[in-house]
Amino acid sequence: MSSFSRREWTLATLGLVSSSEAAEAWQHAHQAVTATTPPKLETLDATAAREIEALTSRIIPSDDTPGAREAGVIYFIDRALRTWQSEHLESYRKGLEEAQQIRVRMFPDSTAIASLPPADQDRLIAAFEKTPFFELLRTHTAFGFLGSPIHGGNRGGIGWAHIGFEDKARFSPPFGYYDAEAMKAGGR
Repeated sequence: MSSFSRREWTLATLGLVSSSEAAEAWQHAHQAVTATTPPKLETLDATAAREIEALTSRIIPSDDTPGAREAGVIYFIDRALRTWQSEHLESYRKGLEEAQQIRVRMFPDSTAIASLPPADQDRLIAAFEKTPFFELLRTHTAFGFLGSPIHGGNRGGIGWAHIGFEDKARFSPPFGYYDAEAMKAGGR
């Protein structure tokens, strides 16, 4: 028997999700948080993933702090395109194709975006940064860098550490509020 949170049990009981869907979601979240190796790509092929990762690594570069590559943003994007952002998969395919066409025009001797030096990658991005594809890619990069690690990105809380966010999933009531209510109810 699987252990479920109250939320999962409630949703399953209400018929909003099946118990197997809840168990699968719980298992995925647990694996994403505890994994020491990156997950497998499920939507993007290896070539597209390398090219997209090269672009995300220029949006949030690695310098004296970890960037998009270290945070595993590509895995967030891959998962998003398989699930809640699946309607954007074709936008990624077309956008990456357009980026490749621009790369060939600008750098005719190049073979891939990922093989370009960082300065040339920046020049390439500048050539298509006003496109809907780049805006989508930039948004997904930020989500993957700063979102919860259970969604595939922000590996090890890298993004959160970068902005000083501490993941404390707990609430502390203001001192005295509940004490006063308890005293009224208890007659003390």
